[in-house]
Amino acid sequence: MKQVSSEAVLATRPQWNGSSSIVRQRIQRIGLGALVPAFALAAWQILGDQGFISSLLFPTPSRIVQAGVRLVETGELWGHMKISIVRALIGFALGGALGLAFGALVGLFRQTERALDPTVQMLRMVPHLAIAPLFILWFGIGETAKILLIAKGAFFPLYINTFLGIRGVDNKLFDVAKVLGFSRWKQATRLTIPAALPNILLGVRISLGVSWLGLVVAELMGATSGIGYMMSDARQFSKTPVVFVGIFVFALFGIVADSAVRYLERRWLRWKDSFKG
Repeated sequence: MKQVSSEAVLATRPQWNGSSSIVRQRIQRIGLGALVPAFALAAWQILGDQGFISSLLFPTPSRIVQAGVRLVETGELWGHMKISIVRALIGFALGGALGLAFGALVGLFRQTERALDPTVQMLRMVPHLAIAPLFILWFGIGETAKILLIAKGAFFPLYINTFLGIRGVDNKLFDVAKVLGFSRWKQATRLTIPAALPNILLGVRISLGVSWLGLVVAELMGATSGIGYMMSDARQFSKTPVVFVGIFVFALFGIVADSAVRYLERRWLRWKDSFKG
């Protein structure tokens, strides 16, 4: 039997310790993040069982779970979820892409800023609820109005953060790029966009959140499918647990989307030496 040397054992031990340390850190982070929701749900359940809060207005978490299980078993929840996810992704992709493109144009060229930015800032101040009836009037109650309403919400955070990220790049870096003979395209792709990436990813996170808000507004006004419609229909028949199921579904979508962007931040911004708290 081949004998393993003590040097080989010691060589492998740091790798194991490093991986176990990462696992412990992740468990601790998840545990700390779940601490407040777990405490709130436990208190909610206890107060509901003791009759301190109204079961009609605030059904207990156990009743909400039962309603969610019934919706899953009937397939109703999954059917509405698919429709809502597709609407949100298409609207975010359209509005986010336009916001990124216009933000880059306005950030890179001063004449474009003078021509476009005042109009964009004016439109940014128009609230969703004010423009939703117009979208329904112009485009009907079909998918076009809903997607455009979501795209409107996703456009402005990415536009502003892309613009601010580009204008926040250190001017000395542009002097170095001129010395190295970078073309305008190379300067934008190798210097400006990478330096503005933290702000751009922040804009993506905010745009995703606003996209879900736009989805709720779109589906509560003139929709016949989707999570928002399911919540509105349940409210009319006083099915409060179903309304809370929809709220928790939106919250789950939000945390998953935000976690995905934060994962990209950790991978793409490894070069950034920032304060970790």
